[in-house]
Amino acid sequence: MPVIAHSDVQAAARRIAGRVRRTPMMEVEPGPAARMWLKLELVQHTGSFKARGAFNYILAARDEGRLPAAGVVAASGGNAGLAFAYAAAQAGVPAEVYVPETAPAVKVARLRALGAAVVQVGTRYADAQDAATKRAADTGALFCHAYDLPEVCAGQGTLGLEILEQTGGEVDTVLIAVGGGGLIAGVAAALEGRARVAGVEPETIPTMERALREGRPVDVDVSGIAADSLGATRLGDIAFSVASRTGVRPLLVSDEAIVEARRHLWGEYRLAVEHGTAAALAALRCGAYRPSPDERVVVVLCGANTDPSDLA
Repeated sequence: MPVIAHSDVQAAARRIAGRVRRTPMMEVEPGPAARMWLKLELVQHTGSFKARGAFNYILAARDEGRLPAAGVVAASGGNAGLAFAYAAAQAGVPAEVYVPETAPAVKVARLRALGAAVVQVGTRYADAQDAATKRAADTGALFCHAYDLPEVCAGQGTLGLEILEQTGGEVDTVLIAVGGGGLIAGVAAALEGRARVAGVEPETIPTMERALREGRPVDVDVSGIAADSLGATRLGDIAFSVASRTGVRPLLVSDEAIVEARRHLWGEYRLAVEHGTAAALAALRCGAYRPSPDERVVVVLCGANTDPSDLA
């Protein structure tokens, strides 16, 4: 089983330096915690954290002579595809992205605006991934898995290094929404021995909770309001390995709690985020996670590729 460690994340940070934004941290009213910050990764290139991993993977392939002229093929519910399309354009190679037919129109439109060829297949992320895998094999393009590649996970983990730097290392717990697990794998590796990590999932898509409970990644049914961004049918092997090793705590929240947290972020801070992103804050607001009075908590707001019309 592939693994990543703190050193892999540090190497990724060096590789992608100058390619991604150092996103801000905003300290907010702590509520039950001693201090609380929002990590505003929603302002990253292409609107989500995934640009970090995409750059690390594509640049590593280029450095090692593995980036073909045929370019890259990715499968994505939207955000990973946007990131790979953006990174491929910056590297000067074409990108083809397979997405489910349920992918939000705003994400499909942005993919095309970035110059990617977009193919919509099936209703689940797994359907898009199967089609993309076959396409990459047929064309010789570099296949870009959305979350289960060491370079992708290590790139996402650079967000964790920024959290350490921006808080001066004075953080106890980081709350992160979980889909396939690339972000939590990278951040947990970056923070190993330095801070606790909790992974928040919708009750309707418990990929990490089920994997940790059963001792291996297993397929789960996918449904609910956050399925467009957290809709992986199973946790990635790398995420399972890192989460098991580092003691990541799984948390489940309802769709109602996610909707409330998303509306709170807009109403209180004018931050328009995806439903999947709001899951991380929902854990605090609904009581799925209860910090101690002296705890210092960071909530990662990982994506903003959403239709904000229902927030008005």
